[in-house]
Amino acid sequence: MPAASGGLAGSTGASTPMATRLALCNEVLAPWPFERQCAYAAALGYRGLEVAPFTLAEDPTQLGEADARRFAAIAADHGLAVTGLHWLLVAPKGLSISHPDAAVQARTADVLARLVDLCAAMGGRYLVHGSPAQRNPQPGQPHADALARATAAWARAGERAGTRGLVYCIEPLSHDQTSVVNTVAEAAAIVRAAALPGLRTMLDTCSAGATESEPLPALIDRWWPSGLLAHVQLNDPNRRAPGQGAMRFGPILAALQRQGYAGWLAMEPFDYRPDGPGCAAWAAAYVQGLLEEGGAAGG
Repeated sequence: MPAASGGLAGSTGASTPMATRLALCNEVLAPWPFERQCAYAAALGYRGLEVAPFTLAEDPTQLGEADARRFAAIAADHGLAVTGLHWLLVAPKGLSISHPDAAVQARTADVLARLVDLCAAMGGRYLVHGSPAQRNPQPGQPHADALARATAAWARAGERAGTRGLVYCIEPLSHDQTSVVNTVAEAAAIVRAAALPGLRTMLDTCSAGATESEPLPALIDRWWPSGLLAHVQLNDPNRRAPGQGAMRFGPILAALQRQGYAGWLAMEPFDYRPDGPGCAAWAAAYVQGLLEEGGAAGG
């Protein structure tokens, strides 16, 4: 597998400063209409939106290419790119990549294929597969069986993504969310075995901070040169925005800069303090401030 160089560059280009590649995970601003989300995010200095499909429609698989182009155009009108998709399997209900029932597996595979196509039509570059509830073993299902089925599903999705020029990222998640793939090493092993250009893993600082055994700057320095990681989501292990907890993000950003990371920095808090708009504003100001100080070896 050829090594990727620095991750996924955003629409601003790999040579632009990291401070211009901030993206906001758009569910932070739900239930605002998409156009209002774009206007507010742009006003805060974000240059991209990482979109959760369930925020666009109750059943995002019913969205067509014309709908996707419309969302992309709204974002572009506000100076934003749709960077990618995440939280893929929240809707419609009843999906699972690890379920032993063949019908559930087939339906989920169809949904993932549709979301890959939707992402491409929106101009996105990547998909992040978190969705812990939709990968966990069913009652009585052996963990090894659930992992094998999830691995096969990720390979199919990665193959589809590769045909569309996208990257499908397996997201390692903390133990309190899932038992299926918790560390970068576990996800990287799946990516290596699949050997698909369209399949990679990524770093979510909330889950990594709770699960990995080494400091995140060291983790970045160890894994990024492998080319197996393609994206970053920033959040504190307390589930709030960067800068609203004990994690020091200056050294993390410095490590990403040291490794030549050229992709988007996606803000993905889960616990919105004081609220969604306020949380989005805090995250942008905090991370932009660190980056303007040169990556801030402190933080």
